[in-house]
Amino acid sequence: MKELDFSFLDNYLIDTRRYFHQYPETAFKEFETTKMLEGELDKLGIPHKRIIETGVIGLIGDPTKPCVALRGDIDGLPISEETGLPFSSKHAGRMHACGHDFHMTMVLGAAKYLKSIEDELPICVKLIFQPGEEMIPGGAKLMIEAGVLENPTPRFVFGQHIHPAKDVGRVEVCYGPAMASADELYWTVKGKFTHAATPHLGHDPILASSYMIAHLQDIITKFRNPLNPGVLSITSIHGGTATNILPDEVKLMGTFRAFNNEWRYKTIENIGIVSQKACEIYGCEANFAPRMGFPPVINDQVASDIVKSSAVEALDSEHAVACEPIMWGEDFAYYGENIPACFWFLGVKNCEDMPPLHNSKLAPDERALRIGAEVLIRSAINSYPHIQ
Repeated sequence: MKELDFSFLDNYLIDTRRYFHQYPETAFKEFETTKMLEGELDKLGIPHKRIIETGVIGLIGDPTKPCVALRGDIDGLPISEETGLPFSSKHAGRMHACGHDFHMTMVLGAAKYLKSIEDELPICVKLIFQPGEEMIPGGAKLMIEAGVLENPTPRFVFGQHIHPAKDVGRVEVCYGPAMASADELYWTVKGKFTHAATPHLGHDPILASSYMIAHLQDIITKFRNPLNPGVLSITSIHGGTATNILPDEVKLMGTFRAFNNEWRYKTIENIGIVSQKACEIYGCEANFAPRMGFPPVINDQVASDIVKSSAVEALDSEHAVACEPIMWGEDFAYYGENIPACFWFLGVKNCEDMPPLHNSKLAPDERALRIGAEVLIRSAINSYPHIQ
């Protein structure tokens, strides 16, 4: 195979990313984004088809050869952009604030290169442009149910996520657990309305909720193996409308994250038990309604080795490194439950006060685009010796 030269991708990657950035669409409503993707695949001469309403798959190479899949998520967020960029979002209240404009662009860049050497490829490459990563149940789950991992079935699935806290020019790969499960927690604590001057005539759901919140942390500190990571955060509490009235209910929201599914499900059960018992002390009732989200992302050993070595080829051993897992959630986890997979982190930081993901001022460094595309390309090509 000829020497890999990626320089011709630079302008394509920047122009494509900027186009996507201007027209973000939220989860499962990516209609124009999907049409744009289909148009690009047509220009590249890559056959493609819809799978679920806004999901697209393309295929490069001979489908009778071993298959490798590259995945890019395509949805934006309901956030008003404040970057001041000349190519800022033209859709009010929507923004690519999680890097999905980068993700799908890098898969397209990889596709452009791989198509140019299609006749030399010992593999076929399936391109997965997936909607709805930001919303439960997750586009990955729906696409898998619709057959995205069939005809042909990939031997490996590769994907990546930008990381605003990591310098541009850096790639980090987790071995084993990479990202946590992400379950949504909802409570309605019901009490009995009364005047604040006569608390004995009612049941205070605010006090009950406060007691419940404090004791829920006991699950993390006393029911968890200290070597097994877990996070339980209450992120919202609403109740009451006046200074002199105790309300009859309080609503709360939060999230629970873990890397171990067995402990994850047991903890969700314990949260319900502790919530009810804590509130009963104050004569209140806790209605706990969890919404199970994405499972943990678990990277395959061989797939991780392929990505790590590919990143070293693209950069060097100082800038392509193994890393510790993080508690973000990602529906890429569903691919890894079915196929050996690796999901890695791409540095996009270019200033000390770089805004985080889901921030209205996030502006990732575009120099990372070629790096991410190159790691995708090399990972696809380098997988071949492991799937003969």
